[in-house]
Amino acid sequence: MMTGTTRTRAIDELASLLRPIGRFVTTRLPEIVAGIAVLATVLAVLALAGAALDDRAIAANPAVAQAEVLEGSSFQRTLVRFTVANGEAVVPERGVFYPWGLQAGESVAVQYDVTNPELVRVAGRSALDGVLPLALGVVAVWAVLGPLALWLRRRRR
Repeated sequence: MMTGTTRTRAIDELASLLRPIGRFVTTRLPEIVAGIAVLATVLAVLALAGAALDDRAIAANPAVAQAEVLEGSSFQRTLVRFTVANGEAVVPERGVFYPWGLQAGESVAVQYDVTNPELVRVAGRSALDGVLPLALGVVAVWAVLGPLALWLRRRRR
């Protein structure tokens, strides 16, 4: 069992270990904030590029089917079930791409990649539909973090 003196000494040692890290973070805070904004921008671009690559794969070997939106869908993914040409029922593990506005039980036309039915999107939707929301998100991040980084930089001087 720790006594009061031992506990105080342990806290003091921990504080002495963390103090240099705190100083580093404090002096580099403007760069860290700007780095977070850059990271958000890069992630948005990568998300858009990934969606475009998935669209390209679907467009290379396209097929269309009617799908049923399933219960158990969440914000992260919307599950659908559809039947491919050979009669096999498919429920893509990652869900359907571009699912906004879909409700469980609804029937919706989907496009999928014949060679990989796990790649499926709502018919008529594409990565281009995600450009505006991603761009607005990036602008919002920079609108908040850009001025904050500049203010922190000026304050540091």
